[in-house]
Amino acid sequence: MLFCDIDLLDADFAIKHHQWVGVRDGRIAYIGSVPPAPDEAATFGETYDGAGRLLMPALYNAHAHAPMTLLRGYAENLPLQRWLEEKCFPFEAKMTAEDCYWGTVLACAEMARFGVVSFSDMYYATEERARAVLEAGMKANMCEGLVAFEEKPYAEYPICAQMEALVRDWHGAGDGRIRIDYNIHSEYLSTETVCRDILDIVRGTDLRLHIHLSETEKEVRECRERHGGLTPVAYFDSVGLFEVPVTAAHCVWVDDADLDILQRHGVFVANNPASNMKLGSGFAPIPEMLRRGIPVCLGSDGMASNNNHNLFHDMYLQALIYKGATLDPTAVTPQQALAAATRTGALSQGREDCGVVAEGARADLCVLDITGPSWCPAPDPVYNLVYAGDGADVVLTMCDGEVIYRATSAISADASSCADRGRIQHAVTNAEWPTIDVERAKAECAARTARIISEL
Repeated sequence: MLFCDIDLLDADFAIKHHQWVGVRDGRIAYIGSVPPAPDEAATFGETYDGAGRLLMPALYNAHAHAPMTLLRGYAENLPLQRWLEEKCFPFEAKMTAEDCYWGTVLACAEMARFGVVSFSDMYYATEERARAVLEAGMKANMCEGLVAFEEKPYAEYPICAQMEALVRDWHGAGDGRIRIDYNIHSEYLSTETVCRDILDIVRGTDLRLHIHLSETEKEVRECRERHGGLTPVAYFDSVGLFEVPVTAAHCVWVDDADLDILQRHGVFVANNPASNMKLGSGFAPIPEMLRRGIPVCLGSDGMASNNNHNLFHDMYLQALIYKGATLDPTAVTPQQALAAATRTGALSQGREDCGVVAEGARADLCVLDITGPSWCPAPDPVYNLVYAGDGADVVLTMCDGEVIYRATSAISADASSCADRGRIQHAVTNAEWPTIDVERAKAECAARTARIISEL
């Protein structure tokens, strides 16, 4: 595809106007302020009119539980422990592998609609989830949920053999679109023996770890009681867990010593601002993490604690709430919020060639309609993108050069835009997912949720 005369969010998170971007063989092959030569242009295939459009990197959701789309609107207005024990755990005990498949299909459709091409997913039925992702044409880092209470070697847990099979059969599947991560759910659902055994498996490989970390005050208090005053961060550091690449979700209740550890080891922190607020867990100290150079990415968490996969909402919250919480209007910049949702999220998944609009990078892109009233005026469109833009503005999502979501539009009369040039206005008339039967996914998920609730 050749994007013609389009506004572009570049690698420095600045807007460039009147750009041409050519995609070939799944990668960005051309970026320029003039069209490519006719012979080269022909190699890109379809041309895309960039009038009234903004091209940017697609988004990377660094912490999700995709099958929990089935719990959307079910577990509400409860603190985290009651939310888990009274609602989520009983519901999830009724979920089958096919339930997880259809929940993931619907999650993929929703994420693609909002410009997300890849997500780090922690759940069960990994083969079914991976199948849904590949069918959707998307990417995911998948880990099988681990709960370990018995103080015995990891090899004696059935999940050990299951993970070996997943790594053998699925790690790197779909030209690298599927990556298998190892999982330690949390300090309170694991043992030291299991942590050390998993560390020995991951060390020296290209595998990664995905964990929950210091999500609530209660979690930290009880960890200190179990481990001689150590916080969850300090405890995991004591067993060497951060010697391998780790994405740690939440990190809300961390102190300065914890931050020193995260900084020293380059741990990726997946902030989940919507989920953390909804469950009353608190606010991760994101401004201090950014000041220290800790890589901060962005997650939606599951749909029982967020209710939507519109990562633009989470990006808006990340850019805004810390200004109020710290009384500092410069606490998090729009560029830092954009980096968390794009490039840093990709790096947290081990996807070095993703998350940026640059020649040679994977063509993971989304296009926004910027003709709506919330985009005008736009003296600096980056601020509009973070504070006024929304996932609903996405009109095209591309993963590895393949379109996975597209909104078709009708063109209205010419209008004078706020960008000092004549532009045309668009109205979305239809949306399509070339790889997903969205209506079937909706029907399947609604029926499966109704079934499970009836059994509870």
